[in-house]
Amino acid sequence: QVQLVESGGGLVQATGSLRLSCAASGLTFSVITMGWFRQAPGKEREFVAALNGNGEATLYSNSVKARLTISRDNAKNTVYLQMDNLTPEDTAVYYCAARKGFLFSPNDEYDYWGQGTQVTVSS
Repeated sequence: QVQLVESGGGLVQATGSLRLSCAASGLTFSVITMGWFRQAPGKEREFVAALNGNGEATLYSNSVKARLTISRDNAKNTVYLQMDNLTPEDTAVYYCAARKGFLFSPNDEYDYWGQGTQVTVSS
C-alpha cells in the first residue's frame, strides 16, 4: 500500500521560510517521479514543482521558480520543498504526489497523492 505523508506546514510571516517534507512508503522510491502541488482557497489545484527519480531533472512553476526548491533523499524515501521569501499568495494546502512514469511536464498525471499540509502566510 502506497502512502505519502506530508509534514512541515504551518503559519509563517511574509518573507519567511518553510520546508515541507513528504515521506513515502510502499513503492520503489528511487525510480518514482515526485511532485508538489498546491490548492489555494477557491482555486483549482496547481502544479508547483517536480523532480525525477535520481533528482537530476526538475520542473518548476514559473510563479515559484526563484523561491522554491524541490529535492529528495532516496535513502530516506523523502521529498522536500524548501520555500523561501513566502508571500500571502503562497497560502494553500500543499500536496505531494508520486508518478510511476518519467518526468515530462507540469501536466503529467500522478498516481498517488498525500493528504496535504496547510501553509498559511500572513502579511
